[in-house]
Amino acid sequence: MAIQDRLTSEELQSYYDTAESISLMPGWVEGEGQRPPEIKPFLWRWSEVEPLVLKSGSIVAPGADVQRRTMRLTTPGLARGSTQTLHTAIQLLLPGETAPAHRHTPTAIRWILKGKGAYTTVNGDKCWMEPGDLVLTPSWTWHDHSNEGNEPMIWMDGLDIPLVRYLKANFYEQFPEDVQPIEGTGTSARKYAAGALRPTWEDPQVPYSSLWHYKWDRTYEALSGMADMPCDPHDDVAMEYSDPVTGGPVLRTMACWVQMIRPGVHTKAHRHTSSKVYQVFKGSGYSVIDGQRFDWSEGDFFVLPSWAWHEHACEGDQEAVLFSIQDIPVMKALSLYREEPYTEHAGHQPVTSHFGHE
Repeated sequence: MAIQDRLTSEELQSYYDTAESISLMPGWVEGEGQRPPEIKPFLWRWSEVEPLVLKSGSIVAPGADVQRRTMRLTTPGLARGSTQTLHTAIQLLLPGETAPAHRHTPTAIRWILKGKGAYTTVNGDKCWMEPGDLVLTPSWTWHDHSNEGNEPMIWMDGLDIPLVRYLKANFYEQFPEDVQPIEGTGTSARKYAAGALRPTWEDPQVPYSSLWHYKWDRTYEALSGMADMPCDPHDDVAMEYSDPVTGGPVLRTMACWVQMIRPGVHTKAHRHTSSKVYQVFKGSGYSVIDGQRFDWSEGDFFVLPSWAWHEHACEGDQEAVLFSIQDIPVMKALSLYREEPYTEHAGHQPVTSHFGHE
């Protein structure tokens, strides 16, 4: 006789109601909200995103109306955020505007998409921004943005807000003035961009990269230098931005990657316990994620959920370059990271559907 058969349905319901009244939940009963939200891969097309981002410039202004003028990439299935741990948004700063200085416990990155003449100041270090640059604003560092040029600046914001909020560790502070005092220009880059070399008189003891500004020309030079070598069968020419002092990830909660999918390359599929948000910085191609094909072109964004099979392909005669943020440092720190190759069909998934063609 099953245990529950010893009670009438009324007695069993009374038991559950009594438990609920004192906030007890029987472990064998799955209640509402116990499972994390399920998200599916999704793609945002730049041709649809850019007009709305530019139009936002006539709707709100940084400082007067909002702290930051952003459009969030919110994946269907989530109330907020692009994955359960990562938040992504597109920020617009018009000529003459300043996004006021503040700091917060969530860590952020800026991946520059379009424009020139603007800079981000991080703890007094003025970093001029150009397309393809990566700028870090680590946890609890003062940062503000100003556009002294004559064209709009657009960049991708990546933050660990969902994770920090879940841990109830979200703190924020406004700087007394709109901009912080500038103590130098490109200071972190001059000190640490050499990678294997650093000033002998400094011994940085901070939980993030001492280099805050990674310039595109050096990034692309590194990618191109690997283009004639055998590379990763799953990600092709993939490189991680690293802390020049420790050699580890640039941030404790987020890793930043840039990868080149060479012309004619079709990578093999694999999956891992880390989620990613990709931005197509250059070129075109497609990814297959859990059997669904996502065709992407320059400017597009797409999200990869944790433990989803994925592979990438570049069919044309021009290379594709993908930038991504991912939560792999958290998964590794908690000993939860695992990876698995796809072994059927010579490493390639059968395509069962196309995104946007349903």
